[in-house]
Amino acid sequence: MYKVSLLLTTYNSAENLPVTLQSIQEQTYSPIEVVIADGGSTDDTISLIQQFARNGGLEVKWVSERDKGLYDAMNKAFCLSTGDIIAVCNDRLSEKDAVASFVEAIEQAGEDCIGAHSDLVYMEGDKIVRSWHMGQGNISQGWMPGHPTLYLKREIYEKYGQYDITYHCAADYEFMVRFLKDGSNRLAYVPRVLITMFYGGTSNAGLKNYLVSFKEGYMALRKNGVKHPLLITLRRTWKVLRQF
Repeated sequence: MYKVSLLLTTYNSAENLPVTLQSIQEQTYSPIEVVIADGGSTDDTISLIQQFARNGGLEVKWVSERDKGLYDAMNKAFCLSTGDIIAVCNDRLSEKDAVASFVEAIEQAGEDCIGAHSDLVYMEGDKIVRSWHMGQGNISQGWMPGHPTLYLKREIYEKYGQYDITYHCAADYEFMVRFLKDGSNRLAYVPRVLITMFYGGTSNAGLKNYLVSFKEGYMALRKNGVKHPLLITLRRTWKVLRQF
C-alpha cells in the first residue's frame, strides 16, 4: 500500500479549513498522512489543527511559523512528509473514494506512471464558477494538469526539486513544466471531478495577479528551454478562459 501525504498550507484559514479536514477524514483510503504548514495564523486555525491532530484519527504533522509565501509553505510541508505519494490538498475532496481513485489509477497504469490527476470544479458558495475538464495532453499545446488534483510519486520531487519560491503566482506551473516538458513522464487520468476548489488562489485574485501569472508562465517555459513560450502561454490562457 502506498502511503499518501496530503500537504496543507494555511494562514488564517479558519473558514475553509474545517471543510478540507472533514473531506480528508471521510476518505476510505488508508494510510493517509496529513502535513500542515501554517504561516503563523492569528485566527482559530491553530486550534482547529490541534483539535484535528487529537481527534481526527489520522497521522498528523504540523508546524506554525512565518514563511515566505504559499510555495515556501508547500516546500516546508513536503520536507515534513514521509509518504510515497504526495498531493497538495487545500480544497475539498469531492468524493469519499477520491484518494483511493488516484492511487488505483497510478497502480493500474504501471510502474512507469509517475502520478495521476483528475477533473475539478471551482466553487463560489454553491455556484460553479469554473469547470475544468482536464483530459490528456502535452505542455507544448498549452495543456497542463490541474495542480490541486495532482498526486505524484515522491521520487518526482526528489529528482526534479521543489517549488521555486521566486515565483509569486506560477511556481506550481513551473514545477509541472519541469517534469512534463519532454513527454517522458506519464500521468494517469481519472475522468471524474474529485476536487472541489475554493474559488480564489494566487492566479485568480484579480486582473493584476492574472497578468503576473501570465508573465511567470511565459518565464517558466523559457527557463526550462521549451520552444515557442509565448504561443504556448497564449494557448494555455485560451484553455483557462474556456473553463468559465
